[in-house]
Amino acid sequence: MATMVMAGQQIRETQGGTGARRSLSVAERNRTLFEQQRARRRGPTPEMFFSKHIDNSRLVKEDDPERRRDVRRFTITMTLFFLLMMVYVWQHFSAIEVGYRVEAQKTQVEMLQEQNRQLELTEAQLSDPQRIDRIAKQLGMESPQPGQVVRADGMGGSSAVMAQAHVPVLAGARTGN
Repeated sequence: MATMVMAGQQIRETQGGTGARRSLSVAERNRTLFEQQRARRRGPTPEMFFSKHIDNSRLVKEDDPERRRDVRRFTITMTLFFLLMMVYVWQHFSAIEVGYRVEAQKTQVEMLQEQNRQLELTEAQLSDPQRIDRIAKQLGMESPQPGQVVRADGMGGSSAVMAQAHVPVLAGARTGN
């Protein structure tokens, strides 16, 4: 309020035709205005503020249906937005988790392929005919005589061997009731 009074005085002074005011520079005029404001603020009496207790406990707020509708719309909109964000976040984290599982399974497949290759190499070394022959001679075995070896696939033997099936008889079973 003091600023408005000062501005009013300044306008009157500039319109009043005082030549001394017009010749002052802007900085000097601002400095004098500032000093006047400080002097008026400090004034002879300090500013006093009193608090007044207002009791609004007996007031009843009237229901506004338009505001209620706006709040309901806002709540529904924010709930839908929140649910959509949660679905997006869930999908994002699920995709990341699936990516980690795929990488883990790729690593496991590579490890199992390497293990399979090692096992195939071991099988090839153990089934080497020269190695088997050497171990058989160390154990005192001899080469088989012609006709002594019968293969299951029918190759290499001169005489055909017929497979026979025997039906086992159950102990304690009686044939006549």
